[in-house]
Amino acid sequence: MTTQGRTVLLRPALARLARFTGHTLRAEWHAIVVEPVRHLARRGLSGLLLAFVAAFGVIFFHDLAQHPAGALWVRRFGGVTADLPLWLSLLRTPVSLYVPALDLPVWAGITQLFLAFALAELTLGRARTLVIAYVATLAGTLTARVMIALGPGRWGFGLPPECAKVLDTGPSAAVVGLFTYLSVVRRAPVVFTLTGGSMVWESIAVPNLAGREHLIAVGAAIVLAALRGRRKRLPFAVRSPRRARRAVGPAPGKPVPGPAPAVADRPEAPCARFP
Repeated sequence: MTTQGRTVLLRPALARLARFTGHTLRAEWHAIVVEPVRHLARRGLSGLLLAFVAAFGVIFFHDLAQHPAGALWVRRFGGVTADLPLWLSLLRTPVSLYVPALDLPVWAGITQLFLAFALAELTLGRARTLVIAYVATLAGTLTARVMIALGPGRWGFGLPPECAKVLDTGPSAAVVGLFTYLSVVRRAPVVFTLTGGSMVWESIAVPNLAGREHLIAVGAAIVLAALRGRRKRLPFAVRSPRRARRAVGPAPGKPVPGPAPAVADRPEAPCARFP
């Protein structure tokens, strides 16, 4: 086959690929940017409550940790390590989301933190945003204990015992989990590639505890998104009885209540309007 013939065959395929790419990018831009902006215009700054709380919480704990006494209290309330008792780690985990990691610049992550919580709150709602952020963080914290318990050399999954004393704080796992969940439920392959791909690269380039916890956060968010999609595909038979009755109508043989008969010239009671 000549070069001209190959070019003629490749042109339709390239055109279809270009149309598919353009359609995907437009759909992702609409789902990740346009719709949240519309929600923000309708709800106002109240739609960014979680984003402001998360950003100000990290700034507050960062400033508090700059003083010796403040650093002690921050560690007591939000410091999580794998050698702590499990109940104490679970108790400190919600606060640890706002305690920035000591080896990372706090101001560089504020933008990502604010953007992740803002997009999630505008798209998913406050309750689901909090659940996803907490589950992603908790999954990484609990999995770290498993990796340290296995020890080094176990299928490349275990970690040395020294990692049990590493301070495991920061909102990075929550941010990764929120971006991953959004990219899956909103069908945003570019955001998913940037989030998941960067986490894989981080775990390969810097094989530490934080990188592995970020991968666990990505996996937990994917599982949560898959469970949400499966719940939306449940059959009609498992819907709530009240919604089913509302859709089907009253039971057979049961009289349908009609409008109340009007009463003419009925004297109004003296206490009907005033106490």
